[in-house]
Amino acid sequence: MAAAFPNEYTHRKVAEASAKACDICYKSTSSVLITPDKKDFFYVCSVHLKDRYFCTPKIDEEALKAKREKDLAEEKERLKKEYEEKKRKKEEKEAKEKEKEKNKDKDKDDKKKDDDDKKDDKAEDSKKEDTPPKEEEPRVFELKSTFYQQRLQRKRQAEAAKRDRERASKPDYFPSVPTNLPGK
Repeated sequence: MAAAFPNEYTHRKVAEASAKACDICYKSTSSVLITPDKKDFFYVCSVHLKDRYFCTPKIDEEALKAKREKDLAEEKERLKKEYEEKKRKKEEKEAKEKEKEKNKDKDKDDKKKDDDDKKDDKAEDSKKEDTPPKEEEPRVFELKSTFYQQRLQRKRQAEAAKRDRERASKPDYFPSVPTNLPGK
């Protein structure tokens, strides 16, 4: 018999008002694992998603590669802007130095300006310190075989119970009461 649904679950969040008990530890949770065809779903704590004995994250290599390319392009743009800014400041500084040579008697004022410029550069550098980007959690998981078999078994049991209820509701399911008196 083929699998009723693939062993691929997508992690979704539901509203806190819709939170239900985790299928593993029975604590209230708003995290749900659901198959792409929506044939199976169950509530699970996000802590269990990090448990390597419960499930393994499936990483989409193409999406990861696209994300890396995007990050690389953003870093490249940032570096270009930074380089242009430094180049512009250097040109301004050279222009100030030329003025400084022309105006020797205003030497004290220029020293103060240069000190201010250096302080501004240091302040900008400290602002530009990159904070590491928050790693997004994986969204697609594959259950370990034990848990996947458990899900399949639950699904089969639910289907069998449904068939039994349908059969019991039909009038010819139970034997009828004999209408003839037994012969003596």
